[in-house]
Amino acid sequence: MHVERLALVNLRCFERVSIEPHPGLNVLLGENGSGKTSVLEALYLLSYGRSFRAGGSGAVVQRGAEAATIHAVVRDGNGTHRLGLTRGQRDWVARVDGQPVGTLGALVRLCPAVCVEPGSQLLVVGPAEHRRRFMDWGVFHVEQQFLEAWQHYRRALQQRNALLRTMVAGRQAEIWEQRMAEAAERIDGLRQAYLTRWFACLKQQLAQWLPELGEPRWHYHRGWSATEPLDRVLATTRERDQVIGHTRAGAHRADWTLAFAEAPERHQLSRGQTKLLAIACVLAQFEIFRAGHGEAPILLMDDLASELDQSHTNRALRYVRSLDAQVWITGTQLPADISSMQVFHVEHGQILPSRSSA
Repeated sequence: MHVERLALVNLRCFERVSIEPHPGLNVLLGENGSGKTSVLEALYLLSYGRSFRAGGSGAVVQRGAEAATIHAVVRDGNGTHRLGLTRGQRDWVARVDGQPVGTLGALVRLCPAVCVEPGSQLLVVGPAEHRRRFMDWGVFHVEQQFLEAWQHYRRALQQRNALLRTMVAGRQAEIWEQRMAEAAERIDGLRQAYLTRWFACLKQQLAQWLPELGEPRWHYHRGWSATEPLDRVLATTRERDQVIGHTRAGAHRADWTLAFAEAPERHQLSRGQTKLLAIACVLAQFEIFRAGHGEAPILLMDDLASELDQSHTNRALRYVRSLDAQVWITGTQLPADISSMQVFHVEHGQILPSRSSA
């Protein structure tokens, strides 16, 4: 999987730019604030339907414009696809091969990308929503039935929450609670199967990146009692949920955590170790995707050198060079060895190719 052409219109500082990246390693160089991250953000939007940066996806629209548009030509083992995503302040329009699609799922399946960016450290030290999104992206791309189960669950959850706010739940709530429970069991099974495979791969990554932390352990909380079915839990907590107006237990509250023999608490990790752990998590997800699909997703690495010493930065560069994948890295300085990579200079709303070396 790789992007053959990327075009941005009215996206942040870019009024209109177009580039043809290398199928392997691409390095985006520029000063802070030059727009390097915005290029990776555009690819992330195609892969996730949302931005990884603060301000929401509407913030990508250039000041004075009504919408931002991303066009990409992507190639995978089945051929070439033309993808388009237009993002306004509140809505979106997605196209695949020139035809509009009704769900973002149809778009994001065709541009899978895993990303290491400053916010990736929230996988380790942040709230559960970051780990849940990370987990569910992986399950979505590996298990075809996940999306349908999640859509059924979300609809039932929304209906139950609406009933809770009316303060008249009763028999209607029982119906939606049963549907929630059925979908939640399917979701939970898919998540646990994915995380089991992912953690086995993560252990291999950690042996390379953080051997000093000792044996890793993982814990998964499905979002409700491990010993009771969800519909029974929801019936028990219905009156309390009515007071706060939303459902507190269920698959939408799932979480997973990591601990180590030499660092049982998250606060015991240094900033550099936290970033290396986030990198290991993402690379394990990269490997799980490749094993399941027979080809690698795109790898995005924003501000790779931040929080890392030179030794670990060089190690990371050597590692990504060994991957048979398209990699995008941003930075302020050119790596010492620029062979086998495409270098782009980002400045003043322009992206200028510098060199490509085989």
